[in-house]
Amino acid sequence: MSAASYYDLWRIREPQEVHLSRTDGVDTACVNHRTRSVPVHPRLPLVGLADVLVHVLQCRPEEESAPIVECALRRGHTVPSFLEARLPGRRNGKARSALAKVDCTADSAVEVVARLILTGAGLDVRSQVPIPGVGRVDFLVENFLVVEVDGAAYHSDRQALQRDLRRNNTTIIGGYALLRFTYEDVIFHPEELLAQVLQVLGRRPVR
Repeated sequence: MSAASYYDLWRIREPQEVHLSRTDGVDTACVNHRTRSVPVHPRLPLVGLADVLVHVLQCRPEEESAPIVECALRRGHTVPSFLEARLPGRRNGKARSALAKVDCTADSAVEVVARLILTGAGLDVRSQVPIPGVGRVDFLVENFLVVEVDGAAYHSDRQALQRDLRRNNTTIIGGYALLRFTYEDVIFHPEELLAQVLQVLGRRPVR
């Protein structure tokens, strides 16, 4: 996890503890990952990128590990089968489960987390869906609700605001419901986000 920043991988938060990889013993002041499967960084005191991904899958909850792994896979740094081969046995079941939820459809870490929230509730979720007159939307939930996740640069100027308002109106005119959420909604208030999604879905018309 600590090396993820050096490899410029998506992260939703910085680690609260230092993660090391020492094969000669355990440093009790840090989280130690003793196993390695690929060569270390050629110049820096870092494990190889593949081992960063394996370690984070083994060590961190899926809302932290999935964005890191999805970023690496989208950039073509490795493939899922390479990582899965390094996660054998029952003790790696949770890590393989997190890896299976990485589908490389997100454009940012917060979109990965939003997708996990929605799919974790058993909803039918499609990512990056093109809608005529609107363009691609972040998520289409149950073929009715458009969910958009806005980053920090949302409405950077007046033209961007007008463009988004037209986009919102066209979405609704097209017969879809629409909810927009911020980074803070996704990361700090996932229960409220999901409650709002379910409330809207509960009111959808029967088609």
